[in-house]
Amino acid sequence: QVQLVESGGGLVQPGGSLRLSCTASGIIFRFTTVDWYRQAPGKQRELVARITSGGFTNFADSVKGRFTISRDNAKNTVYLQMNSLKPEDTAVYYCNAVYSFTDYWGQGTQVTVSS
Repeated sequence: QVQLVESGGGLVQPGGSLRLSCTASGIIFRFTTVDWYRQAPGKQRELVARITSGGFTNFADSVKGRFTISRDNAKNTVYLQMNSLKPEDTAVYYCNAVYSFTDYWGQGTQVTVSS
């Protein structure tokens, strides 16, 4: 059974940092592309960052230069490091992986950027 579990969200002031984690069970993360999405209230879910099995990364324009994505294969975990956070980064953040032709999502973790 495949499970993705996000953690690390919370309340942070503008300009602050958070690191989100997405830990998988039932799949080997290093063989998959893993995406981080976010969804703010009243808005569509949007792709924020991606890391491929080969380690290539890309980011939404709105987070380039502020967010990084990395993986720890030994821990079967992908991280989203978020720096210089802005109020507009407030959203529920989800990780996603496609494995064996099936789309898997975590339950999401809330990130709130507010003073």
